[in-house]
Amino acid sequence: MVMTLQEISDRFEIIDLLTAYCSAIDKKEINALDLIFTPDARIDYSKAGGPNTDLKTIKKFLKENLGDLPRQHLISNHQIKMHGDIAEVRCLCYNPLELPPHGEEIMLWGLWYNDKCVRTQDGWKIKEKITEPCFHWKLRKIKSTV
Repeated sequence: MVMTLQEISDRFEIIDLLTAYCSAIDKKEINALDLIFTPDARIDYSKAGGPNTDLKTIKKFLKENLGDLPRQHLISNHQIKMHGDIAEVRCLCYNPLELPPHGEEIMLWGLWYNDKCVRTQDGWKIKEKITEPCFHWKLRKIKSTV
């Protein structure tokens, strides 16, 4: 399938938007989510143990629950279906988290992000995000003898 320059640009902008979401969470810059989501966005973390709610409530939830845990989202396998000014997006997220105390355990999350993105006058925004967990493992760090 041959894509137009607009379709190629849209795909890059959407991937940048999803990366901005991950970076905001990883850097604990929760207020940056206002630039990433539409004001009426619906975010569903319920299958991963969180709420299914609006952006304002999600921001409060994240501020209260992320704490100082080091985290690093890595997204890949972007599947983008364009429908004019709406895009259905599915991408894989791999997210290792150090668990307290002292990071002796690591939780590895593998999940899918299912997003509906919309073109706005300010560029692409996420209107709906649904997390779909694939796996999570808890591992104990191996102590180095070096």
